[in-house]
This record gives sequence, structure tokens and C-alpha cells, in this order.
Amino acid sequence: MPALIIDNAYIATVNSRGVEHPIGHVVIEGTRIVAVGAGRAPQADYPGAAVINATGKLVTPGLINTHHHLYQWLTRGFAQDSILFDWLVALYPAWSRIDADLTGAGAAGAMAVLARSGCSTVADHHYIFPQGSGDIVGSIVHEAASLGVRLHATRGSMDLGRSQGGLPPDFAVETTGAALQASADAVAAHHDPSFDSMAQVAIAPCSPFSVTSELLREAAILGRDLGVRLHTHGSETVEEDAFCRERFGMSPTDYLQDVGWLGDDVWMAHCVHLDPDAIAKFAATGTGVAHCPSSNGRLGAGIAPVRDMLRANVAVGLGVDGAASNESGQLGTEIRQAVLMNRLRDGADAMSARDGLYVATMGGARVLGRQDQIGSLEVGKLADIAVWDVSGVEHAGIADPVASLGLAGMPPLTALIVNGQMTVSDGHLTRADEHQIARRVEAASAELAARL
Repeated sequence: MPALIIDNAYIATVNSRGVEHPIGHVVIEGTRIVAVGAGRAPQADYPGAAVINATGKLVTPGLINTHHHLYQWLTRGFAQDSILFDWLVALYPAWSRIDADLTGAGAAGAMAVLARSGCSTVADHHYIFPQGSGDIVGSIVHEAASLGVRLHATRGSMDLGRSQGGLPPDFAVETTGAALQASADAVAAHHDPSFDSMAQVAIAPCSPFSVTSELLREAAILGRDLGVRLHTHGSETVEEDAFCRERFGMSPTDYLQDVGWLGDDVWMAHCVHLDPDAIAKFAATGTGVAHCPSSNGRLGAGIAPVRDMLRANVAVGLGVDGAASNESGQLGTEIRQAVLMNRLRDGADAMSARDGLYVATMGGARVLGRQDQIGSLEVGKLADIAVWDVSGVEHAGIADPVASLGLAGMPPLTALIVNGQMTVSDGHLTRADEHQIARRVEAASAELAARL
């Protein structure tokens, strides 16, 4: 295929030196970036190349969403004023009636919105698998491929029902053995470990208050035997902290460490209530964090100590979280949310616009273990690239184009390129009908409500 040139743009590479080119270019051949540099592209070196004239545009790596629950796109707007535990109790009955078809419709809607907000890589945490619900993970993999986004799916699980002291109702959980077997099956069916992989699978028991210690220990062993990553929720709320101290006699971080869940193959969602000792343990073990500012705000969970984590060199990525606790579903807007909320917590210098962009790109790549493949604009990396229009009335005249993402409203998305292919053009999906997806979501939401 001929090369694709993105020319005459402001290039934010997000490489290790933070190089930016006020006037620069990026060249793509196949799935890879083959040139990044200052000035106009040497088009004579690439005969027959297609050219995107990116005058007035900001070019960044594609954004990386490190934590989501895609199925929750079908249950937005419920329990609007609840804390996490009450919100979960209100929504478990609906979620326990999903199946592969409904999940696919919700995933299509959620990923369509993510792509239109500059997100090229989606990490999904799915942990509810009703009996007879079909291949839910497979349905998510299918929808991601149809839209053209890179997917990190997880096979989650819950085996600690209310009768055993957990939070979910008994009808919403699996047995420990069934969860472990299904996790291994999902990896065998859908995980691609290759450099260019568009779909990988991690193993992801849900949380300390919905999973037994046995499942956590055995899932960690299984994941490491299979060579896949591990994901769960951690230190999201004060109620979770109290649960762990009452049930296990230790903090969530100490408990997760005790069951083998700290390590450079692990990432945790939220981590709002990490103290300095916990941050030090995350840093020492290489454990990553998915920071979900809007969801934490929506549920009143608090603001994660991202400044302190970054200073300790903890890998921190950005997450939308489930759309039932973040009805927006956009990842691009989370950059501004992260910057502002962390300044609210720790002062005006706590997080810069470039820190926010880093967390949304290279930080996320580190969290998912793909820092050598995605997350920055560098020769040899996969061509996951977002092109933002900062020339319109909302952004024209902003002194720093990166501030358009980190401090201003999210700029219009001119293009999203994933694995060298155009996924979004002029703000619209190129591979799917957005109106059809909306109709599927509406029908699936109504069907799920009817099952209650």
C-alpha cells in the first residue's frame, strides 16, 4: 500500500524526551510509523503517497483507555446520586440479565463514542457472565474489530455473593472453578500476543468485595502461567477500605499483595485511596493504575493521588470507567478532567496539560504493557494517531495547542488512525453506521429493561 503522510501539523510525539514539532510531519507505511520530524514531509521520498494536509491541526498518539465496562452503555442514567456500593446494588439486577447479543450492542455504542473522542485502544473489564449468556468476550472482540479499534478485553469474574459476605447478589456470581476455566478458555479463543495485535485478553476478577481470596490467588497463578496480564479494582472507595480491614485485617493494597496481585503484569482501576506506603509498593512492584477522574467524581469516591504516583514512577493511564458511572463515555474529555481534578487536590502545578496527555497515551501504554508498540509517535511503532482540529472558533488563538486538550474543551477530531487504517474521518466512523449503532443501543437498552 502507498504511504500516508500527515503534513504541516503541530506534532506532540509524547516520546521519552517530550519532543514537539510546531510544524512537522508523520509518515505511515502499512501498520507502522516510518518517519516523524520537523518541517514539511519530503513527499518526493514517498511516491504515490496519500497526504493529509494537517494545517491548523494538533497530532498526538491515539488515546488509550485503560479501564471501561462497555456493557454499561445500556444502563446509563440510573442511581444518579449514589455512592459506589449503593450504585452497584441498584444495578446488579439489570446487569445479571445481559447476554452476548446485548453486550455486543452496548460495546458497539461505547466504542463508537470512544473512537470519536480520539481513543485508539480500549481496555474493557467485563465481570458478569449469566448462565447461558453465550460468548460475551467474543462479542466484544467482534465489535472492536468491526469498528477498527485496538482492544484489551478481560475475562472478569465474581464468586463472592451476598450470602458469603460479598456485595453482589448470589444469582450474579459464578463458582470459583467455573470462573477460572472460563478465563482460560477466553484467553485460548481470543488472545493475540503479537506486536501488531488488535485483541488481547487479560484475566480480571472484579474486586476485593466480590471475589474470594481463592479466586484471586488462583487467577494470578493462571494468568502468569498463560503469560497474560491481570486486572482488578483497588482502593476505589473508603467503603472498600473498611471492608478489607474488617474482613481481612489489612488495607486493600496489603490484601492484594498478600494474594499475589502486585506486579509488573498487574494494573488496578481507580486507586483513589492509596497512602504513601501503598504508592511505594506499587512503584517497587511495577503495578499500574487506571485513573478514572469523571467516574470517581460522579460516585463521590474522591480524587486519586496521581501527582504522587507519577513522581514515584508508577505507571498511570487514563480510564473512562463504565458508562453507567460516566455517562459521557468520551476519553478525550478525561484529559481535562484529570488535569483539573488533580490540581484541585494538590495545587495548580500538580498536573500540566502535557502530564494529562502523557497519562492518556504513553502512560496507558505502560499500564497495558505495550510501551514498545503504542503510546507515542516514534519510528517503528504502530500507527495509532489522532489528528485534532485546533483552528476553529473554539480553539483558534490558544497559545499552546496541547492546552487545547488539557485545559480547553475537546477539539473536533479530524482523523483517528488505528494500525495504519482510518477509523474516524471528520469526526465520523468510517467502518460502521453510527445511526444503526444508536438504534441497536436503544433496542438493547429496552430489551434489558424488559427482562427485569
